[in-house]
Amino acid sequence: MEVRTAATFLRVAELQSITKAARELGYSQGAVTIQIQQLEQELGIPLFERIGRKIRLTREGTAFLPLAMELVRAARQAAAFPHTGDDLPVGQLRIGTAESLFMSVLSPILPQFHRRCPQVETIIHTGRIAQLFEMIQQNDVDLLFFLDKKTHSPQWVKVFERPEPILFVAPAGHPLAGKKKIPLERALEEPFLLTERGVSYRYDLEQLVASRGLELRPFLETGNTDMIVRILLEEGGISFLPRYVVQPAIRAGRLAALDLDCPSMEMWSQLVYHKNKWITPQMEIFIRMLKELLDKK
Repeated sequence: MEVRTAATFLRVAELQSITKAARELGYSQGAVTIQIQQLEQELGIPLFERIGRKIRLTREGTAFLPLAMELVRAARQAAAFPHTGDDLPVGQLRIGTAESLFMSVLSPILPQFHRRCPQVETIIHTGRIAQLFEMIQQNDVDLLFFLDKKTHSPQWVKVFERPEPILFVAPAGHPLAGKKKIPLERALEEPFLLTERGVSYRYDLEQLVASRGLELRPFLETGNTDMIVRILLEEGGISFLPRYVVQPAIRAGRLAALDLDCPSMEMWSQLVYHKNKWITPQMEIFIRMLKELLDKK
C-alpha cells in the first residue's frame, strides 16, 4: 500500500468530494478515482458509497480511517527523521473561534506562530457557536476554539479544555467595587452592558435573573467584548464577561471584579478538530503552542 494513496483516501474522506480532493492535491479527478479504486481492490472492501454526486464513507471506510492516519503520520515522521528541523510547513491553517477568544487569547500567539511557520497562511473565522459547529462539520475550518459548557461530540477530537470563570465587573471606582455579597437586585439597578443574546454565558445570566423573579434590561448589547470593556472604562456601568477578557484591566487596577451574592459561573474554552481530519504539521504546531501558552496562565 502506497502512502500517497492513503493520503489521497484521507483527503477524499475529509472533503467528501473527489473533485475537491483532486484540486487540493494537484491531481486530475481521474487520477484520484483510480487511486481510490486501487486501494479498494487492494483491501478487498468498499471504502466509499457513491450516490449521485455525493460520496460518503462506508462502515469499512470509517474503520480504515485511523489506520490510514497512522500510516501517513508514521511516513511523515520517518521522512522528517534525518532532517535538521529546517523544513517549514506550507499551506493554510483555518481556525474557527469566538471574537472574544480571538481578541483576548489567540491574538498574542498568532505572531509567534507566523515566525515559526512563515509559509502558512492563517485564516480566522469568527461567529456564534452554532455557526462555528456547522463550520467544523462542513470542513470549513481545521480547528475549532470555542467557549461553552463542557461539550462533547462523537464527531470531534478534543485536544484540551480549560475552565473560564465569568465575572461581574465594573470600573475600579464604581460604588459597588470592594463591597461584599452584593445583592443581585442591587446590581441590576446599575446600567448593564452585555454581549448579544445567544452567547452561552449571557444565557446563564438570564436564567439566574429569571430564577430570582427579576428582569435584565441592558442599555447596550454587542458581540464586541473589547468595545464593552472600553465603554465600561470611559462611561461606567456593569458587565458580565469571561475573566480572560477583563483580566488585563483588572491587573492594571482599572476594572474590579464584583462580589455578588449568587453562585459563581464558569464556561470552558475548548479546542477540537473533526475526527476525520488529517492533522497537518501546522495544526500540530499550533496546538502545541496554544497549549503551552495557556498552561502558563
